Amino acid sequence: MTDILSLASKFKENFFLYKKTFATAESCTGGLVSATITQIPGSSNWFDRGFVTYTNEAKHQMLGVELSTLEKYGAVSVQVARQMAQGAIKNSKANISVAITGIAGPDGGTIDKPVGTVCIAFASDDGIVIAKKHLFLGDREKIRYQSVQEALQGMLLLAQNKKLDDYS
Repeated sequence: MTDILSLASKFKENFFLYKKTFATAESCTGGLVSATITQIPGSSNWFDRGFVTYTNEAKHQMLGVELSTLEKYGAVSVQVARQMAQGAIKNSKANISVAITGIAGPDGGTIDKPVGTVCIAFASDDGIVIAKKHLFLGDREKIRYQSVQEALQGMLLLAQNKKLDDYS
């Protein structure tokens, strides 16, 4: 937990340097990214809002994820993660958003999407949208923790106008 709190504390210094605000759209992490960011005093300066959209209906209603995308690719897909990230930007005052959707386990995995499959997408108000599918290892807690760590690192890099080379 210390590692992600250390990452979250960097949002404060980044805000004063780059003036970027953030939003989250979370499914399998259930608001853990938002909770981590808001543990830092003063986070209301750089954190606009978080959406916890655990169901497909919530993803559609709150973030505008297309029903056809959910049906074609499933909730755990880079396509859905991208639309979640875009929806978080559209429905907030944030400059940068992150979206996380995945299978943290212990149940729910399939051959094509085993437990630990997590799709993370980033979007910015200047139209950048990037996403990647990950396969994190460990139990539910470890998978969620790795997802939060990846999300925080990516948002910080985007805030600094750095390229996320690992994402397409």
